[in-house]
Amino acid sequence: MNRVFVDTSAIFSLLTPEDRAHHRAKQAFSALTGREAKLITSSYVLVETHALLGRRFGIVANERLREDFEPLVDVVWVDRDLHQKGLDLLIARGRRGLSLVDATSFVLIDEQRIDEVFAFDRHFEAEGFIIA
Repeated sequence: MNRVFVDTSAIFSLLTPEDRAHHRAKQAFSALTGREAKLITSSYVLVETHALLGRRFGIVANERLREDFEPLVDVVWVDRDLHQKGLDLLIARGRRGLSLVDATSFVLIDEQRIDEVFAFDRHFEAEGFIIA
């Protein structure tokens, strides 16, 4: 069974029909569930996604994320160690636009030996991860 990390960009596109990547997100998600991939995300990704959806669409979007999507993924809760490693990576990369959430995700993907990433964020591809 493949283990696939799910990023904010994919969740947002999947849950937002108006998003330009919505159709691709639906197709990719369908393919992942069809092959019974194990979907993994982090608590930081969920915080980022809740903030984005809440700002753009209100509390109903937060409820939809919690009820419709969160039960489908295993959540790795970011602890102090993972946070520090993500911050170290962020500083070491020194790339404008790279976020702490992304850097922490990169560390998590490496440490957990995750096979693929479900994302539409160019930083994951630039980092060399296989995009689902």
